[in-house]
Amino acid sequence: MFKELDPMLHSQLRLQIISLLIGIKSAEFTYLLEKTGATRGNISVQITKLKDAGYIDVQKSFKKNYPLTTCKITPKGVSAFEKYVEALQDYLKLDKKSHPSF
Repeated sequence: MFKELDPMLHSQLRLQIISLLIGIKSAEFTYLLEKTGATRGNISVQITKLKDAGYIDVQKSFKKNYPLTTCKITPKGVSAFEKYVEALQDYLKLDKKSHPSF
């Protein structure tokens, strides 16, 4: 009846990161940090989890002698996000059928 929600995207911060990247395709670490309001340590851990799942690519380089981390959504990440949104929409449709007052 209900589609399973992807546990990788069911985390609020990971969903925020993917949601940001889906619209812009790539972003620097500082941009993601600013937009999510997360701590450096927490966002770093979540980026690693998304990278390990194959949802994002992470490139490390330097910009004016400072470390630069850039994240880019992968086709697998786009597909996972689309399936996640579709599953949520199904939840909402089922809820409306159960509760017509919504």
